[in-house]
Amino acid sequence: KAKFCVAGRNRLYDYIQSRHIPHKKCGKLVVATQPSQVSNELRALYEKAQRNGVDNLKLVSREDVKVMEPNVECHGALWSPSTGVVDSHSFMYSLLADAEEHSAQLVLNTAVEDATVDSDGMIGLKADDTWIQCDHVINSGGLWANHIASMLHRTTTSWQPPRAYFAKGNYFRLQGKAPFGRLIYPVPEPGGLGVHATVDWGGPTVKFGPDVEWVDPSVSNPAEVSLDVDPTRGDKFYNEVRKYWPDLQDNQLVPDYVGIRPKLNHPSLQSPLPFEDFRIYGPETHGVPGLIHLLGIESPGLTSSMAIAEDIRIQVATR
Repeated sequence: KAKFCVAGRNRLYDYIQSRHIPHKKCGKLVVATQPSQVSNELRALYEKAQRNGVDNLKLVSREDVKVMEPNVECHGALWSPSTGVVDSHSFMYSLLADAEEHSAQLVLNTAVEDATVDSDGMIGLKADDTWIQCDHVINSGGLWANHIASMLHRTTTSWQPPRAYFAKGNYFRLQGKAPFGRLIYPVPEPGGLGVHATVDWGGPTVKFGPDVEWVDPSVSNPAEVSLDVDPTRGDKFYNEVRKYWPDLQDNQLVPDYVGIRPKLNHPSLQSPLPFEDFRIYGPETHGVPGLIHLLGIESPGLTSSMAIAEDIRIQVATR
């Protein structure tokens, strides 16, 4: 995850700049809302970043933050100057155009209904009542990736994919002008990065989120997860945002949208995995040539995407 995020950031900036895709390198402040977080959590984040090859972070004082963002209240912060926002839809359309130039096809509204691996190791996918024989399958099905993997390994005795769990992330949008020009993050919380402020790349607005709303572990079908924002969660948002922006007024936040994180563990369960996301399983793990699973790819999946793709390309080319 650390390797792909750092390499992916560099590749992403090179790509979107060369293709003139709208973006903004606005920077990010990870703020300490309690005095103890300056010497504990922020220092730990800074040292971990150094170990992971992020060498442009800087610990800044409360006074420094006030100069940068007068509306932010904190006891200090970690400044990341290379963080930015991008028009993700334009980025994806550009990638699609590149793929189509190399004879790839995007086929929408075509679910994988079944999948098998025969005794000779040939991979079969069923879509629209049609079976397709495949030499290579890259399973990056997002919320459905674990389900596809489970179909492919129904008869596998040596390896089974981990189960998928889901965590909703609710977002609320600020009514009115954005009070910040940079991304503002609290220190991370279990399961997520905390309720942070994200500046939209194309306008003077800001949204807050996501929170972490764990879905019941019995739910295995992502289609059963509601994409409606629960307005009652707004109370928590006001409490969390006011820790670093105390001037937030009542009734300024409105429900915006929901995202769903694919998780490989649930807080109510004991995890058998040493870590819970960014799992890439190839033939050396499951024994099926030409098959690669990408499971639990959540944030920073978009930042990491081009580095992940290069790694997968090398794996396919060398087998």
